Amino acid sequence: MPTVRDIYNYINTLAPFETQEEWDNSGLLIGSFDKEVKRAVLSLDATKAVCTLAADYGADLVVSHHPIIFSPLSEIIEGSAVYTCANNSVSVISAHTNFDKAEQGINANLCKILGINNVEPIENTFIVRGSLECEMSIDDFAQLVADRLGTAGIRYTETDNPIKTVAVGGGACEEYINDAMQCADCFLTGDMKYHSMLNAAEQGFAVISAGHFETESEAFSRLLDMLKAEFPEVEFVWGNQQNPVKTFDF
Repeated sequence: MPTVRDIYNYINTLAPFETQEEWDNSGLLIGSFDKEVKRAVLSLDATKAVCTLAADYGADLVVSHHPIIFSPLSEIIEGSAVYTCANNSVSVISAHTNFDKAEQGINANLCKILGINNVEPIENTFIVRGSLECEMSIDDFAQLVADRLGTAGIRYTETDNPIKTVAVGGGACEEYINDAMQCADCFLTGDMKYHSMLNAAEQGFAVISAGHFETESEAFSRLLDMLKAEFPEVEFVWGNQQNPVKTFDF
């Protein structure tokens, strides 16, 4: 059977762990490289519910995007995600900023979901740029994003300019808005603060804030099929994490 190391090494070929940011904590965070893996669970976050699912499922490994351990821990309490995995011998690999940057990572997968083509990285940033097959209004593009990502209450700024080129940064990429404004008609990301959106609106530039979970969860789930193909003897399942941020629908 494949080991945790085998799966780690495969992910490393797709998204080298050495490319993670200095402040990140990607890699093997719980468990042993030598553990054999018969069952594994993938999820955007290694939440308490996901880790409990993994333990109940008899999984040997959880693969998450966001690190299960990000800041130093002062305690490990029974019932917590870390405790549940460690107590049930469930190893955890987290692939965060290295997977954000990867050619088959979050942004590339998000572009595929949205039908954005000719994708290329924007130098010295986490974001990429691509083009829609046809020009469309910002209202129509926002509707497309909402439909494809299952986003309720999507937030965006209006513009009269048609949208053809789109800069994309899943999750939290607000700091790259100026780079996006230099090379695209619209900037799509997960989290954007009001004042950044106000500044864009004042300049007639379209931005879409589509939600952190929404812009990353399905994009990360594309790794599931790649792992299944590479390790057919392992039972890989999606953790079915629920979006913790709810939107009230009138």
